[in-house]
Amino acid sequence: MKLQYIFLNPLRSLAVLCISCSTLLAGSPASQEVKSSDSGLSEWWNGKKMTGNWFGFRDTLADNGLTFHGKYYGAYFGVVDSQKGGHGFWDEGIEFGAEQNFGKLLRREGLEGVKGFAQFRYRDSQRSADPNQYSMGYSMFNPSNWISGTQFRVLSFGLEVGSEDLLPVKDQLVFRGGWLQPQKEFLDQPLSKLFLNNAVNSAKGLGGNIPFSSSFSTWGGTLKVKPVDWQYVKGGVFMAYPEATASGNHGMAFEGFAPDPSRNGLMAMVETGITPNIGTSALPGKYAVGGYYYGGQRNSFNGTSQYGQYGFYFQADQMLYREPSPESSLLSKKSSDGKAAVGEKNFKEPVAMEKPKLSKQGLGVFNVVSFAPKYNNLIPFYFHSGFVYTGLLPHRDADQTIFSVAYGSYSHQNIQNLQNSGRENQPNYTMFLEGGYRIAINEWAFFQPFIQYEIRPAGTGAVANATILGFTTGLTF
Repeated sequence: MKLQYIFLNPLRSLAVLCISCSTLLAGSPASQEVKSSDSGLSEWWNGKKMTGNWFGFRDTLADNGLTFHGKYYGAYFGVVDSQKGGHGFWDEGIEFGAEQNFGKLLRREGLEGVKGFAQFRYRDSQRSADPNQYSMGYSMFNPSNWISGTQFRVLSFGLEVGSEDLLPVKDQLVFRGGWLQPQKEFLDQPLSKLFLNNAVNSAKGLGGNIPFSSSFSTWGGTLKVKPVDWQYVKGGVFMAYPEATASGNHGMAFEGFAPDPSRNGLMAMVETGITPNIGTSALPGKYAVGGYYYGGQRNSFNGTSQYGQYGFYFQADQMLYREPSPESSLLSKKSSDGKAAVGEKNFKEPVAMEKPKLSKQGLGVFNVVSFAPKYNNLIPFYFHSGFVYTGLLPHRDADQTIFSVAYGSYSHQNIQNLQNSGRENQPNYTMFLEGGYRIAINEWAFFQPFIQYEIRPAGTGAVANATILGFTTGLTF
């Protein structure tokens, strides 16, 4: 039944077929011939996009500043053990978008920081896509981060104006405005996107209290200022409105909450941080602190009426170890008799060396801690930590070994309120662990087995812990 369901969906059929063929080809002796040949097949296989260069048309468009991007993602969640037993779920989605650099289009170097952008998405909306039906956890701790904002959705469109190289620091000023995703503008953690669960990948604690997810799109603008190249300050103002991530919205609630626009409010975020490169290995890091305010009438757990919610977060990401980089090769060579060849320097002169390229292999960590008032925020305290080692196994330099742990505690004022109402079992905390191994088939395809373990999914002892085994795949168009 599951195989029949998969192959009745054309999009899923294409993805499964491509991943399967790629996996088989990557592990076969013939793959070495493909990788070493100069054929069109080799060029496609070793390219950066599954759809290739469109017979050169893609490069032509890029020369005029127009670039396209897209990706398919799918995952099988095998719920091995949970409150409702075992079951399998397949979740998937596809995203596509474009960016126009007006400087390249108009051949004006001073305008290369002016860009238009747009992003769209489709996510599976069938009940068979949601593993939380069996794990029965609070939505922020859903094993899949793709459940909200299903079906077709307009994610973003707008204009970016940046200073590029016109000021002393590259991109010293960058303004973005239009239909934006606040979650994409703040608390950015690229390594967190390797994980499937909603808490680590998307919500990051904030999403347990306000609509902070990739499905929340709204009118707004941001301004980023870099006094120096390793420090920044960024602020943003957005429209806040109820039911923002509902699937019926489709990301086109351009007037906010249409049934009652008076319920629209104001959302503001601010973040400042540093991005050092530490030591001789230039280990990149990011350390940031930020805060948010989300306007709207809210009833608090203590019975009072409170307008708006606010909170704070701290972020610490750092590459801890970089594997030794390849040694530099000589730019000049001596002739067989020891004398300098024609056009080369004498061997007695200083030898020019290529600047060594830093290895991408090594260990990186990422961390988030968030706080919010207990009187009207369900998750007043949250943290997660993750570890990613790139190239852990020999001869698998692009593969990534990953592990993360997330923890959220529920409001004590909510607990007291539930006790007063006669509820015997109140939520107090949830913990989510996830580990996996991402196999880089090539630059545009991957296959990633994973395991998830959810402790107290709904925050109470009334819901059993859940164990989930599965795999995720992806293609970049």
